[in-house]
Amino acid sequence: MSTLPIRHLLVALLVVAIWGANFVAIKIALRELPPFLLCAIRFILVAVPLVFVLPRPAVPVRQLALYGFTMFALHFGFLFLGMKLGMSAGLASLTLQFQVFVTLALAAFVLKERIQPVQIAGALTAAAGFAVVALHTGGDVSVAGLFCVLLGASSWGYANVLSKRFGRVNPLGLVVWSSLAVPLPMLAASFVFEGSALIVQSLSSVSTTTVLSVGFIVYASTHVAYSLWSWLLSQHPAATIAPFTLLVPVLGMMSSAIALRESLPGWKFQAAVLVLTGLVLNVFGPRFLAHWQTRWRAARQEAPLP
Repeated sequence: MSTLPIRHLLVALLVVAIWGANFVAIKIALRELPPFLLCAIRFILVAVPLVFVLPRPAVPVRQLALYGFTMFALHFGFLFLGMKLGMSAGLASLTLQFQVFVTLALAAFVLKERIQPVQIAGALTAAAGFAVVALHTGGDVSVAGLFCVLLGASSWGYANVLSKRFGRVNPLGLVVWSSLAVPLPMLAASFVFEGSALIVQSLSSVSTTTVLSVGFIVYASTHVAYSLWSWLLSQHPAATIAPFTLLVPVLGMMSSAIALRESLPGWKFQAAVLVLTGLVLNVFGPRFLAHWQTRWRAARQEAPLP
């Protein structure tokens, strides 16, 4: 793993801090905006006006639309709905990491990628963490909220597998263009499930705090953070940069505790430790085992014959 210059390290930490704090901004925006309407507004602003500036990625239109629908409409539609239905910001940031293991499972079954035993151990460890969250429904966790966030994470996992077939594309361009698949279905869902009266009332009485929260969700979390992340990936191997995302749920729980006064009882720490341990095993386990297997083979070859 290459060493990051201090400036690049600070940029990586800034990005994951933005993504962690994004859950706080979402929770604040949901106080005045219904979830499907918020999702539609977010991706209208993500797409416009950058869609007129950035070239469309070299991805077939149908695949681009399917990616946008699963990665953004379903992922964030269910996430926002889950948080509206009682999932706290901190626990949402943690539970959303379920997407890593959905990605792993789908990659094995759909793309026929090999899953190593250490990754299975990581998935089981993280599953224990999600079980701890499920056992504490009530208060910061509702059954409906947890179910919706898990659905959002599953949709994200499916989109990750779908994107593996795209090859090398500009990440920000992919986000902007695939966002065009979001507004129509989310606006339709908002009219059907939230109603025109609530839409009009929400938009007519929106506060400055909500506007600033939406601005953070769109411009800081999406445009700025994705641009900086893409720049880091262009400067360093993915294996060096990707592990920083392990900090997102940690910073999400910390920022929600500070900004929203969410409690941090012992069971939340237990769930976080289990989930993060599972993520670490999934991210670093195969590389660690491969390293030690290589050293073990080299040592055997160098050992003198009896």
